[in-house]
Amino acid sequence: MQLPNYQKAKSRNKDQVIREEYQKNKQYQNLGRGKTYHVKTYGCQMNEHDTENIKALLEELGFQEEEDYEKADLVLLNTCSIRENAHNKAFGMLGRLKHLKEKKKDLIIGLCGCMAQEEGVMDEILHQYRFVNFVFGTHNLHHLPDLLYENLKSKKQEIEVYSKEGNLIEGLPVKRATSYKAYVNIIYGCDKFCTYCIVPFTRGKQRSRRKEDILKEVEELVKEGYQEVTLLGQNVNAYGKDLEEHYRMEDLLEDVAKTKIPRIRFMTSHPWDFTDRMIEVIAKYDNIMPSVHLPVQSGSSRILKLMGRRYTKEDYLKLFHKIKDTVPNVSMSTDIIVGFPGETEEDFQETMSLVEECQFDNAFTFIYSQRENTPASKLEDGVSLKEKEERLYRLNEKVNAYFLKNNQKLIGKVVPVLVEGKNTNGKDGLYGYTDTNKLINFAGDISLTGKIIPVKVTDAKTWSLDGEIDES
Repeated sequence: MQLPNYQKAKSRNKDQVIREEYQKNKQYQNLGRGKTYHVKTYGCQMNEHDTENIKALLEELGFQEEEDYEKADLVLLNTCSIRENAHNKAFGMLGRLKHLKEKKKDLIIGLCGCMAQEEGVMDEILHQYRFVNFVFGTHNLHHLPDLLYENLKSKKQEIEVYSKEGNLIEGLPVKRATSYKAYVNIIYGCDKFCTYCIVPFTRGKQRSRRKEDILKEVEELVKEGYQEVTLLGQNVNAYGKDLEEHYRMEDLLEDVAKTKIPRIRFMTSHPWDFTDRMIEVIAKYDNIMPSVHLPVQSGSSRILKLMGRRYTKEDYLKLFHKIKDTVPNVSMSTDIIVGFPGETEEDFQETMSLVEECQFDNAFTFIYSQRENTPASKLEDGVSLKEKEERLYRLNEKVNAYFLKNNQKLIGKVVPVLVEGKNTNGKDGLYGYTDTNKLINFAGDISLTGKIIPVKVTDAKTWSLDGEIDES
């Protein structure tokens, strides 16, 4: 049994990360024959991509996917720990699975992902959720076949959670969600240690993949006809800072652009590592989408300092305007936390003034969520939940008004859209995303799925656009 340890997870050593090739264990190849699996995913795009690897690993063992978890022989929860809401959803699901297991004695239940890396969560699993068959963390996803085999053989709860990150494993099988959009991990972990964030503990130190491995993966996707890749990392802008050679995010972006993949996106960025040359590369290549997610978290320099963000409001605005002035027609989105411990009404008004100046195309807004073992969890918090909710309401009113305003600017324009499939508006309705990452609905044939087509914007709503295929 290997349990998480925050002290080990916090340590950052200078050891070279070892690159390994995944080796399929043939003795497990029939382990799941005749059985089905269901994976439920919580959280970010990194978790979604981990699930693509998990599904492929399970199918290597002979399992087949089942959409209804109540009918599956194995149910695996791939969890998130960024906010309390994600915790509650996962534990609520475990409660439902407990009742299901009372009826299906042979049901196999697993838990993995970021929650597995938390000491408190694992304590609960050991004492209140003994029915969970196996648990693994974020650093040893490739050990899933071994853990499953050991559990089925021993009939004992198997827990293997590393607090010291493992090696970089290349060549993991992947079952991609679509045949036209793909996630590509470029860096794992984070070394920023923002005071409210548990990710540096759950995902470990920054570890960049080798450029050769990344470019090989993208080139294979191009050959397979993929239209879009999203380069993933907890902080993609830090790519390469841990490598011996001087090769950074801007260099990788340029090399990925040269593969001629039609669309390139990346997330998430930290303002601290966003260089002038990176901005120039985004502006230079048409296949790097003019859409930048740049989390600000707060508009108050005082709160930003308490958050450990390492920039001021003025620093952020300078970077924001530099991107807007350099990248043609760029759309900008952000993350904002309200109600951080010690936030005053004056601090909140600083956030509101930043929103008024930036007029974001999209924003993900949240009430501060206390996370176990983070420095912010020890700060005195004198703001009531009612006041935090009221601030969030006022903030959302303002950001939503700018979403609509920016969308209305597109009415009458023809925009390139990657078609993703049917929408909910009717049998002839399709949906897709523009180059600026805006959702658009329009009439068309399902055969257009996976293609990039011109669509004229006919109407704008707060969170989406309506359009029609441009035949001119």
